[in-house]
Amino acid sequence: MLACSMNLTLLLLTLFSFSAIALVSSQCSITGLPLVRNISEIPQDNYARPGLSHMTVAGSLLHGMKEVEVWLQTFAPRSHTPIHRHSCEEVFVVLKGSGTLYLASDSNGKYPGNPKEHFVFQNSTFHIPINDVHQLWNTNEQEDLQVLVVISRPPIKVFIYEDWSMPHSAARLKFPYYWDEKCYQAPNQKDEL
Repeated sequence: MLACSMNLTLLLLTLFSFSAIALVSSQCSITGLPLVRNISEIPQDNYARPGLSHMTVAGSLLHGMKEVEVWLQTFAPRSHTPIHRHSCEEVFVVLKGSGTLYLASDSNGKYPGNPKEHFVFQNSTFHIPINDVHQLWNTNEQEDLQVLVVISRPPIKVFIYEDWSMPHSAARLKFPYYWDEKCYQAPNQKDEL
């Protein structure tokens, strides 16, 4: 009887270990991903950025998407993105709230320069051209700003600026970006000798 109990315990521990491994690996693959999902069950995180809630609805590294990636982001009042640019197009749909988009369209100069301010509001949409430096702020003191974001060419490579006068050449590359870190695997480097 003791041997049977130990075998059952060993079997349960083995199944639990495989289940835990499968759970972690399934977060970074399309294996077992249902076609239709409840958005309220998709994990979200703030990635150590106060006021942000980020959810990757459909991602390249997370779900195997090849051409686009879709995010749902919510910004608490007075929160914002960093000043940044990336070598992909980005489209926003404002689902809730309002805010200000700062956009510097001179990607050919030495630095971004003074950005233009654009008011964004519920049911508005806007796009960011490739390599245009931008920042999105929730300037509404009363409610969250929630946006649906679609990017091309995932996974995203982001260049972060300390301010609008920082030279493009000094912007800091962040790759993989925070929400891609757990699933990113560097390509195998082969010794060519």
